[in-house]
Amino acid sequence: MKVAVFSSKAYDREFLTAANENIDAPLDLVFHEVQLNPDSCLLAQGCDAVCCFVNDQLDASVLQQLAGHGVKLVALRCAGFNQVDLVEAKKLGIKVARVAEYSPHAVAEHALGLILMLNRQLHRAYRRVHDNDYSLNGLLGFDLVNKTVGVIGTGKIGEAFSRIMQGIGCEVIAYDLQPNPALAAAGITYVSLEDLWHAPDIISLHCPLNVATHHLVNSVTIAQMKTGVMLINTSRGGLIDTKAVIAGLKSKKIGYLGLDVYEEESNLFFEDNSNVLLQDDIFARLMTFPNVVVTGHQAFFTREALTTIARITLDNLRFFDSGNLNKVIFVD
Repeated sequence: MKVAVFSSKAYDREFLTAANENIDAPLDLVFHEVQLNPDSCLLAQGCDAVCCFVNDQLDASVLQQLAGHGVKLVALRCAGFNQVDLVEAKKLGIKVARVAEYSPHAVAEHALGLILMLNRQLHRAYRRVHDNDYSLNGLLGFDLVNKTVGVIGTGKIGEAFSRIMQGIGCEVIAYDLQPNPALAAAGITYVSLEDLWHAPDIISLHCPLNVATHHLVNSVTIAQMKTGVMLINTSRGGLIDTKAVIAGLKSKKIGYLGLDVYEEESNLFFEDNSNVLLQDDIFARLMTFPNVVVTGHQAFFTREALTTIARITLDNLRFFDSGNLNKVIFVD
């Protein structure tokens, strides 16, 4: 089976190649560093499948080209699939597989890292010490113990995060369309989404991006939050209306913002743009706030997670190739 692997960085090649060497009939993996888009589709010619990541373009126009090249499977090496036009894929007979879960602890722990960095001003303290400045003015934080944390989305990642915050001594409340019985039994209270906005000192997003959750955080919901709230997003950028969040930061309604994702990240993240003039004015404004920390979609980036992602991705590909479709993790 020949597979065109798009958006492949050195670490993707390392972990996918290692996983491929451990199977009986290795796949023919052809690595391309470029993102999949209408201009790069030609690279999939002669391939049975494409392997894609979060910012690859899989809209109707791209899928139509892929079908013309004979591609039968899109193997996502991520959990989210909002970048795929599933209706068009079904129409074209292209199956879509994904990595349903890899290391929920990786993302949950990164969310905690953002909370600690924002609260204790670690990013600012680090720079000060390097400038030989050991003053503490402006670095005042707060104890996390007994603070209320609101968790939106309690799947595997949301569950791991909830347990971490509960272990620190926080009161955790949560919202999910399908409450997690294990968390409820552990003392975590499920509330309505409307009620969740009001109470927490910290709100962390762990839900998927879809039509219902697009811009879940907006001017209306921000107005309902506690003044000075800390907002964390390690899920998908489109959950947040960035312009509304900037307004919330300016008014001090939002006291802290930690992001590992951004709604227009496809033009920024995973690339070295240090020698390029930043063209995104909204992102540039966001980065001017001292109480904002942004990481470049690295919450998933642990050795354990990459090992699991590579293994499951290749399993999806080889099971599809062998006809063991019941073992492939298809997008529903």
